[in-house]
Amino acid sequence: MAKITRRKNLKDWKSQRPSSDSGKLRIIGGKFRGRQIEYSGDPITRPMKEHTREAIFNLVGSYAKNRVAFDLFAGTGAIGLESISRGAASAFLVERHFPTVRIIEQNVRSLDPDMNVTVTASDTFFWTRQFLKGAQLPVEPWLVFCCPPYDLYLEKKDELLAMLGSLIEAAPLESLFVVESDERFKPQCLGESLAWETRLYAPALISIGCKSER
Repeated sequence: MAKITRRKNLKDWKSQRPSSDSGKLRIIGGKFRGRQIEYSGDPITRPMKEHTREAIFNLVGSYAKNRVAFDLFAGTGAIGLESISRGAASAFLVERHFPTVRIIEQNVRSLDPDMNVTVTASDTFFWTRQFLKGAQLPVEPWLVFCCPPYDLYLEKKDELLAMLGSLIEAAPLESLFVVESDERFKPQCLGESLAWETRLYAPALISIGCKSER
């Protein structure tokens, strides 16, 4: 069953992704293919362009099956719900904007209220630290999407890189990481812990890395 957790008094970060009209977004593939999810059109959490989401899942969609998906800075939650649609065993969706979280909750219930999805209203940096302190981390390979507002790469670059580094260190082998930025961020800053491959889907820059034995 979907789990909902909240934290109070959270500051909202403004996303710099391209604007989208209010209305609906479409699940692209998997068991919910073609199903629509609600989107408020609030400029605080503008969604990834559909063609970008489709391009990403053309690359990593086959890796979703039986993995634990993480949709960090989830916005609309479309990435996490797309992962579940494509066979992820469970998903964690983390978003700090309360009105958007309520819409994600509604979308989870409308698709399947019994799917193994945890929706958390929280600062992603705080949530990650608390999650990694957990006594029992998921042992299945992870599929981690880190899609923050682009300005955070300027305002909180070191904190973002430290968060990603901690997740990479804790993740099981064969975990896959997908990092969305724009061209103001240099993918070389992600380091050499993973062999990153970067592709441009303007204005998004998508970096993908897999944790494997060296």
